[in-house]
This record gives sequence, structure tokens and C-alpha cells, in this order.
Amino acid sequence: MNGTRSGIADLISDLVDGVRDIVQDQLQVAVFPPFVFLDQVSQALEGSSILLGGQNADWRAQGAVSGEIHPSMLKEMACTYCLVGHSERRGLFAETDSQVARKFRACSENQLSPILCVGETLQEREAGQTLAVVSRQIDAVIDEFGIAGIAQGLIAYEPVWAIGTGMSATPEQAEQVHGAIRDRLSQSDQGVADNIQILYGGSVNADNAEGLFEKENIDGALVGGASLVSADFISICMAAADRVDR
Repeated sequence: MNGTRSGIADLISDLVDGVRDIVQDQLQVAVFPPFVFLDQVSQALEGSSILLGGQNADWRAQGAVSGEIHPSMLKEMACTYCLVGHSERRGLFAETDSQVARKFRACSENQLSPILCVGETLQEREAGQTLAVVSRQIDAVIDEFGIAGIAQGLIAYEPVWAIGTGMSATPEQAEQVHGAIRDRLSQSDQGVADNIQILYGGSVNADNAEGLFEKENIDGALVGGASLVSADFISICMAAADRVDR
């Protein structure tokens, strides 16, 4: 929940210029502005390679659901992606695994690529429950939509204790969980496990991005606060491009 019309105009202009020469088939950059700025950003991105996404969507049919956004509305705004189950939605708005799974399915069925956010709290990590929590959140989508269904989206591992705190999982901690996610998916379908993109989110910044991207099972980043500073976000994109080049 950030931004003003003028500030977002400047930010998008900087990003379009800053990533113009690095985006290629193996590297994608997307931005997820608040709903009220989607049309503005969509127009500003015309002719660029940067993709657009929504921060949330509702699974119910269009109609009497005041305040919510249907996936088809996001699609009409030229969105390619949509976040579902972000930890702030789970924590602040009490979204359940089942609701998140239905959002994932609704986005996919409306030609949006859902990005399933999963992750544990600090209390859960300290209790040794990280993998159980992440598996439960992924299993909810598989139960709702099947293993072929989850393959239509992406997964973002975002440890709740590392979001907006300045703390970040070490590359080794993140890699351990990303690897475990692939192992869980491989139990249902090895092809899905091998090919699904798994992003890391949790205080990703210009200083730690390179170390994260060096890990085999980390396919990209879900960037929070650093995306509000164009120079920092562009640096993260450059680190991703360096990995692709290698």
C-alpha cells in the first residue's frame, strides 16, 4: 500500500529505462502496483518488456462482493500475474489455506499466472515446523486444483519473519526450503518439480540478491521494500541477469 500517481510515474519510467537492455527470454521483470494505479502503470509499460501483476484477487463470481477484485478484471488491465496468499493477507486478513487455493485456481482459470506465497512465522521456524507449514500451504492448492494445476503458476517462499524486518534468510536457509518444495512436488510429479519457478521473498535487496541467485533452486525474487527505490530494484534485476548469463 504505497505510492502516489506522480511517484509511481517516476518509478516506472526509471524501471523501463533501467532494465531495457537486460530483459530476455530467460529473465522476466514484473511489477505489482496497488489496484488504483493498475491502469496508469499498464499504460506506462506499453512498449516495454516489463510485465504487470495484481496484489490479490477474489475467487468468487463477479457481483455483490464489495471491495474485492475479480481475476478477469486484472486480466482486462493487462495483468499477467497475480499474487495469492501473501503472508500479509494470511496474517492481517486471516486468509486460510483453502481460500488461497481457491484464489489460485480462479486466477489460473482466468488466464493469470498465480504466484502462490508460502512461508513460516518465526515461532514456527523456531519450533522446527518450517517444512510442515510450507508443505501444508502447497498441499492445499494441490488438493483444490491438482498437481497439473499448481504447475500453471509459480511459488514464492517468503519467510514471514524476514518480511519488512530487514532480516533475510541466508542463501543456505532459503535454498534448503526451496529444495524441500521441489522434493514435495516431486512426490506427485517430477516434471512439475523440475520446471516450476520458485522465487524467494523476504527482505531481498541489492546487497543479498547475488548470493541468493547463486543457489540452484532459487529462480528469482519477490521483492518488497527494495522495489520502491528504482536503483535498488534495477540492481536486483541486474543480479538476476548475471545469473542467466552464467
